[in-house]
Amino acid sequence: MRQCTKLHDLITHAKQMPQHTLIGVLSPRIRGWSNYYSRVVSAKVFRILDHTLYAQWRSWALSRHPNKSKHWIMGKYWRVDEGKGWRFHPPGEGRALTLHSHTSIHRHVKVQAIRSPYDGDWVYWGTRLGRHPTISLRVARHLRKQQGRCRACGLYFTEQDTLEIDHIISKAQGGKESNDNVPLLHRHGHVRKTAQDRKGQGTYDTRHSAEEPDDAQASRPVLNPSRGGDTPA
Repeated sequence: MRQCTKLHDLITHAKQMPQHTLIGVLSPRIRGWSNYYSRVVSAKVFRILDHTLYAQWRSWALSRHPNKSKHWIMGKYWRVDEGKGWRFHPPGEGRALTLHSHTSIHRHVKVQAIRSPYDGDWVYWGTRLGRHPTISLRVARHLRKQQGRCRACGLYFTEQDTLEIDHIISKAQGGKESNDNVPLLHRHGHVRKTAQDRKGQGTYDTRHSAEEPDDAQASRPVLNPSRGGDTPA
């Protein structure tokens, strides 16, 4: 396999290269190659490549420290002892090596026979392409990420629906504008969720008095007989 041969050659010529530099060389090639083949049945091939590459990384690490034990070497280049699994990762805050199996498989879906880019169906083309001239790029990206479904009810969006962006964690509570925190919902679902959030926060109406007037209460102020019977206690 050409990918395996190419990566092997890179590792072979990098015996004196620091780990973080080697990762910087390998990760872009692994990521690009995996993305290119992510549209075909390649999950099994990805796993085989990762298994083969582990043997190559192991050989690279052992050749750098011929007088050290295997346990010491594994602890230096992999983060097993830190509970992070067999990640080829330098100590500290450096980046771990990207694996082929980290790439999600997305099957290619044919364009429906009745569809045309000029038919004005912004929901369909926004979901498929992640862009459409009649809607904002942000909405189109969410359509594609959510596969055209509402995050709240799970139903597909239609051209007649009003779509709104929601915040799972509100800005007032420290919520960010990240994609994971701002799903796309139907308008009625957004209204319902907002009402539930406010109810959960214990909102109250400040227009009413905190206490009821006397004529609406079941009991009235107690009178003190020692003060003439008509003086409130």
